[in-house]
Amino acid sequence: MKAIVYTNYGTPEVLQLKELPIPVPNDNEVLIKIHATTVNRTDCGFRKPEYPIIIRLINGLFRPKRTILGSELAGVIQSVGKDVKTFEPGDAVFGLSTAKFGTHAEYICLPETVSIAIKPANISFEEAAAICDGAYLALNNIRKIDYSKAPKVLINGASGSIGTAAVQLVRYFGAEVTAVCDSRNFELVKSLGATFVIDYTKEDFTKNGKIYDAVFDAVGKSSYFRCKKLLKPGGIYFSTELGFLAQNIFLALLAPVIKGKKVMFPIPKDSKEDVIFFRKLIEAGEYKAVIDRIYPLEQIAEAHRYVEKGQKTGNVVITL
Repeated sequence: MKAIVYTNYGTPEVLQLKELPIPVPNDNEVLIKIHATTVNRTDCGFRKPEYPIIIRLINGLFRPKRTILGSELAGVIQSVGKDVKTFEPGDAVFGLSTAKFGTHAEYICLPETVSIAIKPANISFEEAAAICDGAYLALNNIRKIDYSKAPKVLINGASGSIGTAAVQLVRYFGAEVTAVCDSRNFELVKSLGATFVIDYTKEDFTKNGKIYDAVFDAVGKSSYFRCKKLLKPGGIYFSTELGFLAQNIFLALLAPVIKGKKVMFPIPKDSKEDVIFFRKLIEAGEYKAVIDRIYPLEQIAEAHRYVEKGQKTGNVVITL
């Protein structure tokens, strides 16, 4: 099978197209032929560690232990282990491989219990591949918001993978959304559910004079201290990034003893139940994939270079 392999940390040039044996599923595993995957911030962060100490402790101090990146997939099950009960050959599936990565390849073996589910019939493989990473990362944060009183939520970075997911999910749960992004994406985020939009290139959203029940920084480019004045009493600040000197984790640890405004930093965790929830939303027409560019597997280095610019709208998809 074709796979993109990297054996050293570094620039996109460390990514090499290799021929590897097709894996054989264990008794509790399914073998999936991957039709589409994505390149996201996590892939780039593991290839050239943004937080070197943390990533190298997880994935190898000097060389990566997991040599095939990629955490999202959409494809078809080719074979199953003898103990598999919930899938069978021919099933079209989509989901995540966050624990072992490995989706930048033509085939992958995964336990049937991980975050994979039957693909929605009303979307393509490319669209299905572009669903779960942004959606589960957004959901880990915004599910902590109290939606009982139609809260007002500001989302910074609303046009990225996590941001476009957050806009849709927060609106689905009943919040009023203010989206911060470039003006070229105003119509997109409005179509996803944003009521108000702010162009970050022309206006400092922290000085707009309005207050919110929650602020979600989906790109990690603000801080709690900058956004604190935007929060109502009891309001919550979320961010997808650790912040300067792991500031957000520290502030989140203080949240139980602080009354009033606070920081929450949920540790991301995906689940099969979440993927099934996303499928139901898609089938009901309540959620859609946002795709910026599509590259073939052989051009994955170019996809990495594009993602690293930090200007993508939604997701960058890889076809196999």
